[in-house]
Amino acid sequence: MKTIYYAAGLTLGLAVLPSLAQAETLRLAHVWPGGSKIDTEIFQAWADSVEEASDGRLEVQVFPGQTLAKSDATYEAVVDGIADIGATAQGYTSGRFPLTQVVEVPGVSNSSRQGSCVLQKLYDQGDLDQEYSDSHVLFMFTTGPGYLHAKEKLLEKPSDLEGMRLRRPTSLVGDMMEDLGAQPVGMPAPDIYTSLQRGVMDGLSINWEGAKTFRVNELVNYHTEVPLYDLALIATMNKDDYENLPDDLKKVVDEHSGMEWSMKAASVYDELIKEGRQEALDAGDEIITIDNPLQDDDWGPVLKDTVNRYVNDLQEEGLPGAQTYDNVMTLKESCDA
Repeated sequence: MKTIYYAAGLTLGLAVLPSLAQAETLRLAHVWPGGSKIDTEIFQAWADSVEEASDGRLEVQVFPGQTLAKSDATYEAVVDGIADIGATAQGYTSGRFPLTQVVEVPGVSNSSRQGSCVLQKLYDQGDLDQEYSDSHVLFMFTTGPGYLHAKEKLLEKPSDLEGMRLRRPTSLVGDMMEDLGAQPVGMPAPDIYTSLQRGVMDGLSINWEGAKTFRVNELVNYHTEVPLYDLALIATMNKDDYENLPDDLKKVVDEHSGMEWSMKAASVYDELIKEGRQEALDAGDEIITIDNPLQDDDWGPVLKDTVNRYVNDLQEEGLPGAQTYDNVMTLKESCDA
């Protein structure tokens, strides 16, 4: 965070003396492409609203598309002060946010709105405090369900994944793919287009928003709507930068945090999810939907095994995986899809 100054008139008798008032400039780094709706309608909108609410005393400079920090280093960039605010996917830093990623297992959410509501409530009630002690969390949200997309063939059942090179968003999904005989390829979303184009992979798992935002629909033709995950996302601020703000500017930041902005982000995502799916339909792509996936004869056992394994792994590490999962499923009932 840097400080800039603007002149204010101070009247003393007949003289007008210049005085200096401080204005804080915050650098906000995120991973989504510049000019995308995620960039403009979430983060630039947040920046503009903060500037207006602070009467210009907070200026927010937005750095999209990994221009200030790479996706897998964005959170640490905030902690280290390279960025004042950062937004990224927690799963890009493998193993760093294990309890947060409980919301990513199959069956938790049916939309960005529902997943975001669950995740924000989980944080608000203190279940995730230990994972974010080194930053000042602004708000959390999720992508909505991530599906399967392939270049050459329709993936109708789990065995169809065997031998395929598939991008996995997180290690959780990667383990599932590996069990099914696929070759999971780890990479952040901004690298997907080039990798598909060059034939580095045969398909991927991503949500419909990502299929649109990162131009996946241009390169794949087959889509299987089976919810493998729901990616957790965060917007957070450097702790010192927040603490060093005067109380009235802290209040501005506080008013641009929590559930209200979680839901604002989710509304943008859910609209893009509709647009991404329609884009694939308009292109003549083939889409199949797996109804009641956790009860499906083919997909159900795979999805349930993923949930059980992740929760059990947390328990073995001494973390409250089972309790957190129970809390997540309870919160789901209070969050509309």
